[in-house]
Amino acid sequence: MDVLVVGATRGSGLALTRELVAAGHRVTAFGRTASATFAAPVAGLDALPGSVRPVDGDALDAEAVAKAVAGQDAVVVTLGISDNPLAVQWLRRSSTAPDVRSRGTGVVVAAMRETGVRRLVVQTTYGLGDSWRHLDLTWKLVFRFVVGRQFTDSGKQEEVVRASGLDWTIVRPVSLVDDDTGASAHVTTDDTRRGLKVSRTRLAGVHADALTDPATIGATLSVST
Repeated sequence: MDVLVVGATRGSGLALTRELVAAGHRVTAFGRTASATFAAPVAGLDALPGSVRPVDGDALDAEAVAKAVAGQDAVVVTLGISDNPLAVQWLRRSSTAPDVRSRGTGVVVAAMRETGVRRLVVQTTYGLGDSWRHLDLTWKLVFRFVVGRQFTDSGKQEEVVRASGLDWTIVRPVSLVDDDTGASAHVTTDDTRRGLKVSRTRLAGVHADALTDPATIGATLSVST
């Protein structure tokens, strides 16, 4: 399967790229520093059955995104901001556009419509929609006052996805961690969850499974452990 991962150079996107290559897929890894991130032997992907093709580009660059989307079987969007969340929230300082999630996803959707690619999986965040009622007060305060701007943009991103007319799946993970405890991912479609942390490795498995499962089209998956 030919899969484009938008936001592939760090965090969830990087974990997903490794997962897909390990499963034998042909991955186009799109990001501003993709060539450096996936330079052999840094990436350590050479011995895996799939392949990765790094493409340097900005998710807000419509021409670059359209070129990357062309010929793909599916697209996964894992856009986000790596800057200090308090600086983003209160000082409005970030090296990435503060609305990169919604605008970048809009650019991807437009490119997919133009090229005829239909399968789309987009990562947002747990707490949106009806999942909000399953959060305790502490997490609600975090979403309002620590990552409020990013949280709002993720909500707009979901609106873009649902209005796209594509074969979409939304994936809402709880708080992400790098350490993989080995606990299996708990996936629901009714906005419920177990714990409030999930490893990026386990989340990558959920993304990869969703890509090839037609039952997840039009579904919103809550992911926890």
